[in-house]
This record gives sequence, C-alpha cells and structure tokens, in this order.
Amino acid sequence: MRKQYPTLDYERQLLCDGHRYIAGIDEAGRGAWAGPVVAAAVTLPLDDPDLAQKLRGVCDSKLCTPHQRDILSARIREVALAWAAVAIPASTIDQVGIVPSTRLAMCECVRQLDPRPDALLIDALSLPSLLLTQQALIKGDLKSLVIAAASILAKTSRDREMIALDSAFPGYGFARHKGYGTRQHQQALRTLGPTEIHRWSFAPVAAVGRESARHSRGIPEHKES
Repeated sequence: MRKQYPTLDYERQLLCDGHRYIAGIDEAGRGAWAGPVVAAAVTLPLDDPDLAQKLRGVCDSKLCTPHQRDILSARIREVALAWAAVAIPASTIDQVGIVPSTRLAMCECVRQLDPRPDALLIDALSLPSLLLTQQALIKGDLKSLVIAAASILAKTSRDREMIALDSAFPGYGFARHKGYGTRQHQQALRTLGPTEIHRWSFAPVAAVGRESARHSRGIPEHKES
C-alpha cells in the first residue's frame, strides 16, 4: 500500500476556532484475539513552524515497519507537549466488550495529559463521556498528524507488551503475531488451548475453549474388567 501522509488541516481548523491544545487519539489491538487493547493520546506543539518537518515520516502505523515505528515513536515522544498510553486487559474486554474497553483506554489517556486538551481528534470513535470538542475521523490516522502520531505510540506500546507476554506464555508466538488471528496463532490455540490473556468473548477463542472443555470432559476412565 502506498503511504498517505497526514496533514495538519484538521488541527489548523480547530486552532482557528479558538482551541489551543488539540490531542490526537488512536488505538492498537482492537481486533486481536489476545492481549490488551492499547490507546494513546498525543498533544503536539502546533505553533511550531517546523513541526511537520520534525515529524516527517509519521503516518498510519500499519504502513510502517517495526523499525520505522520505533524511530518515529522516539521522535514523537521527544517533540510532543504531552502523551499517554493506556492498556485495558483481556479480562476487562471480556466483561464489558471491546468498544467500551477501547473508549475506556482513550478516556484515561486524555485524563493523563498535561496540559489538558481542549479539543480531540479521534480515529473512528467518539467519546461521549468527555465534555470536550471532538471530531471522530474515519481512517483518521491517514488524515490527521496528531492521530497518526497517536497510532504509532499505541502500536509500539502494545507491541512491547506482547513481546513481554511471549516469555510468560511460550509457544503461542505472541512476539511474532502480537495476538492477532494468524495461522500460527490458530494452530497454537488448537494445540495448547486459550490462556488467561486470551479474549474468551471473541468467537474464535470461545470456539477453541468449548472444544477443549469437551475433550477434557470426554476423557474415558480406564476400569478393570
């Protein structure tokens, strides 16, 4: 896919409307079968005339290699006025659902920002519980620089967590597929069964869990005749 670089058009419009601190928000891991969903929020110094140059190369995290994301993540953290990343675990996702969990992570990110933003640009979702000016942009990480920056921070934060979980739960390949439903992950689930960090409310994981439970209950007892 050809890279589409985001602009500051949405941010500039909000500045013209009188807003000063505009945070971009995005998530990573919403569609994964295991691990947390992670949201990140970033506020950039929009009055810096060299901002676009300083963050050259920042775009939708899915269009970057892991090495590029690591370099850009460090650059974003260095340039940002404020940033935060929050993870919501699989247990909460199973209890309340993936969209509410994503919103929970996003809202907590905003609360952690200092200075507190007075406007939000969010990838896809709205946050009704936050009484702030906000715009939900479909494919916002392709359109808005602050959202693209948030997407990279969310992705790199979650990837680090999944790499750490690979050591705690060997055999699943979390460091490689980051909890998504790849062929390797599917095979590991069938062989090893779901773990406590899997999202049991997701249909593919639930199906394997039910199958494992049936096999466990169906083990015949060996009696002497």
